[in-house]
Amino acid sequence: MNTQYKKGFGFGLMSGVVTTLGLIVGLDASTGSKFVIIAGVLAIAISDSLSDAAGMHISEEAADHKKPKKVWEATIATFLFKFLFALLFVIPFLLLNIYQALIASMIWGFFLITAYSYFEAKKHKRDIFMQIFEHLLIAVVVVVAAYLVGKGTAMFLLV
Repeated sequence: MNTQYKKGFGFGLMSGVVTTLGLIVGLDASTGSKFVIIAGVLAIAISDSLSDAAGMHISEEAADHKKPKKVWEATIATFLFKFLFALLFVIPFLLLNIYQALIASMIWGFFLITAYSYFEAKKHKRDIFMQIFEHLLIAVVVVVAAYLVGKGTAMFLLV
């Protein structure tokens, strides 16, 4: 896998997992609706993947790559991997009840982050525990913030 695809994979995995978990938890906290969660994940899989791919494109252009092919490789890889990782979170909601799907999504998401962090830390000879801890902490902060926003929204807007 070339550098541009690795970049898109890592960005797509972390962003796709963290964003989608935050969305799932926030929508569950505010609506408790399986339909709304599935629709939200589908919407974010498309819109956020395209948005992040466009951001990666601009970022790669700013890095002044001499070959436009490298810019497009990073752009396409970011879209595809982010889309794929976000879309995977629909599956538990199609197969399980909402509570089980929420737990399965959290386990799956934290597993993906942990596995990726482990292999990257090993490859770059970094402290494995700190790398995993740092990345999981980011995910937990996003999930907790999304939960609080979801509960707050439900409390103030749906009373």
